[in-house]
Amino acid sequence: MSLAPKSFLFEHDHVSGVVTITLNRPERLNALTFEVYAELRDLFGALDIEPGVRSVLLTGAGRGFCSGGDVEDIIGKLFGRSAEQLLEFTRMTCDVVANMRRCRRPIVAAVNGTAAGAGAVLAAASDIRFAAESARIAFLFVKVGLSGADMGISWLLPRLVGQGNASELLFTGEFITAQRAHEIGLYQRVLPQEQLLPEARAFAEALARGPAEALAVSKRAIALESHQTLEQALDHEARVQAELMTHPDYREAYEAFKAKRSPTFQ
Repeated sequence: MSLAPKSFLFEHDHVSGVVTITLNRPERLNALTFEVYAELRDLFGALDIEPGVRSVLLTGAGRGFCSGGDVEDIIGKLFGRSAEQLLEFTRMTCDVVANMRRCRRPIVAAVNGTAAGAGAVLAAASDIRFAAESARIAFLFVKVGLSGADMGISWLLPRLVGQGNASELLFTGEFITAQRAHEIGLYQRVLPQEQLLPEARAFAEALARGPAEALAVSKRAIALESHQTLEQALDHEARVQAELMTHPDYREAYEAFKAKRSPTFQ
């Protein structure tokens, strides 16, 4: 796809290498539509190989991060679809998360307000989550008669917050505060609203200055090794680390250390 989505805001800072994605339906708390899902799926797939992209910042416009599927534009319209069409839709939503996790660039979510349902999943599927103090989050699928197995969240959430906390969140569908989300490990930082975007952007820029290939290998290892034995993980890490020792970034880090300067990675 051309990197010019129409259903949300997209900015590629070619100097820093940071791509900013801003969900942009503030009057609907950035609720998702079929078009937003499709463009997010395609964009995250493209960002994996787009030259000059070194990190991604995901946030929302206005007072919400993302309130999930739009009640009228998605939920209401699904009632008229066949079983095959429903499966096509749910597979598309899962492909958004699959492409986020496959994307080799680190993804930082700046949860600026309400994150609910699929919006909460988008936050969970990111690599790092910063949140505003006022940002509530809920995986509210059971509240609308659906299971907590949606867009991979039953795989993602236990790995982030543990089985007990994940079960509580997915079984009840209740909102929790940003502070509670931070306590259980869902958020890495909770900040005053006015500090959220500046700090999240600064963090994304710091990642963008890092060794892109090494970060990509790290992201892949975190996902891959979660279902490997220790022996398999050790074998994988021995191989990939040895390969990175032949990469120019490894030499650059060494030369920069000797010269007492900051490294400039490829």
